[in-house]
Amino acid sequence: MQLPEDQIRAGHIPADLYRQIPPGTDLRKVVIVQEAPRSYKGPIVLTLVIIAGSVAVLLVIAFVVQVIATAALAVLSATCGLSYTINRTGKSSSRRTARKTPARSRPVRSKSRYRK
Repeated sequence: MQLPEDQIRAGHIPADLYRQIPPGTDLRKVVIVQEAPRSYKGPIVLTLVIIAGSVAVLLVIAFVVQVIATAALAVLSATCGLSYTINRTGKSSSRRTARKTPARSRPVRSKSRYRK
């Protein structure tokens, strides 16, 4: 019997618990109930569910705001003649507008460092 749990299973009553038993109690009928070890699975799962739920709510809010803005723009463009265009610039457009470098006007130097 090396662990305290083994002592309790064998019927040994620890001294601190022995002092709490009222006098005249039959010690053969005393049952010691151990507290179960704490499980962290519940709080971890709850935290993950809260985080996932808040991300889902934020995504839904962003989608709803986008739909409302699009609808409002469509109504304004139909009634007031207001229009809005989005210019998307990407890598392909920057390649087309890139300036070509002019040809070298200087003569190419020889590989030698010293003049001949």
